[in-house]
Amino acid sequence: MLELKDRSLIKTKSYIDGKWVEGKSKFAVSNPFDQSVVAEVSNADAVQTREAIKSAQIAFEKWKALNGKQRGHYLKKWETLVHENWDDLSAILTYESGKPFEQSTHELMGCVGFLDWHAHEAQRLHGYVPQSPDPNRRFMILRQPIGVVGVISPWNFPSVLVIQKCAPALAAGCTVVLKPAEDTPLSALAHAELAHRAGIPPGVFNVLTCQDPRVVGDEMVSDPLVRKLTFTGSTEVGKKLISASSYTVKNTCMELGGNCPAIIFKDANLETALSSTFWFKFYNAGQCCNNINRIFIQESIYDEYVDKLKNMVDQHLRLGFGMKKGVTMGPLINEQGVAKVETLVGDALLKGGKVVRGGKRVSPGSLFYEPTVLTHLNQSMRMYGEEVFGPVASCYSFKTEEEAILMANETHYGLAAYLYTENIGRSWRVAERLEAGSVGVNTHDVCSELLPFGGWKQSGIGRENSVVASLHDYCETKSLVISGILNG
Repeated sequence: MLELKDRSLIKTKSYIDGKWVEGKSKFAVSNPFDQSVVAEVSNADAVQTREAIKSAQIAFEKWKALNGKQRGHYLKKWETLVHENWDDLSAILTYESGKPFEQSTHELMGCVGFLDWHAHEAQRLHGYVPQSPDPNRRFMILRQPIGVVGVISPWNFPSVLVIQKCAPALAAGCTVVLKPAEDTPLSALAHAELAHRAGIPPGVFNVLTCQDPRVVGDEMVSDPLVRKLTFTGSTEVGKKLISASSYTVKNTCMELGGNCPAIIFKDANLETALSSTFWFKFYNAGQCCNNINRIFIQESIYDEYVDKLKNMVDQHLRLGFGMKKGVTMGPLINEQGVAKVETLVGDALLKGGKVVRGGKRVSPGSLFYEPTVLTHLNQSMRMYGEEVFGPVASCYSFKTEEEAILMANETHYGLAAYLYTENIGRSWRVAERLEAGSVGVNTHDVCSELLPFGGWKQSGIGRENSVVASLHDYCETKSLVISGILNG
């Protein structure tokens, strides 16, 4: 039973034009820990989606007319409300996603960071004034909000990724229609409640919940009023959204698959590399887009690293209900997620892989998969080229620096990459050659509101966060030329 200090944070209807709107049917949101029903949530339909888009378009005219300081003030109120409801928001996150409570609180740290950053950036939406070569003319480059933004957010970080996408859109002067993942809509609805309490005007921020994502998604991609679409999720779905959005030539931002490598060289501080790769690999049960998917260890330290990693699993990972103290790893999100892990691990074992720890579902029907360490892996195995998206540490051996770089880049993806070395020259050489949008040297922490985040190759299009890839991605660029300066 989900117990909160403020039960009004549990919302089950869609939020359209400042009102809570009931759908014609409902669907269950389940706790992955035991599959118990947390809430019955309203199913939005195509008509309600069009209503939300229309209300966002109407609200856009007034919202964009506010100055940046005024829009930022609303975001700061929202940030304050997150702080005031910290424990309740963390509990909602844990119940719907399965992650440990401590990790839920860590996710909220991202929410307040993005809200604070974009509240201030709203006042720094700069254009540019280049010097005209013609004394009779003046040049100016303007940034103006793009319009209604369709946001499709994922289930693995259902609170912070809502804010990461919506805060810059709102700060830039855009309005938002958000469709959260069907597995985890409660955090997004709680944010809608906080936005309402913060006084954000009706129509500026809308949230539509539905069990079949195509119902809302199809309207978003086809409606010309939606000028931009931003999505975080699988590359497969991202390609479909890009294709469908092409008919209305939408501006798109896609943060897609990862398959991220970590390279551990023999000159690395092994304890640093071990701690970093271990905690990040099993964070959120391995369900992170920039999570380490392939661990490449130089052959002279391979056995030592694997042995220490196995011991870390035994010492530190405790499976269970995320609200229980001491639990460090929760279940996977749903049956589909567990089945994918089982398939990829099974394929690796058939092709010669060895299980050092774990390797199976905890029990039939459970969404818990044992924290797993695999060795004797090679490029023929499916998990070499596909994201596991689960608690599986796949350990590969390499001999030379060149071999490690080639193996790391041998993927269609390029979201993030990690390397561990105490050699300053090597850190620069390898980091510059890795084909990824973010590279961590002796660290796995590459996410910050100050840094652009996004992928190379099939890991996506566009960037989120930072000065260079934040508000500007939610704006159109306009060149302004004024002539007749010398004519009086």
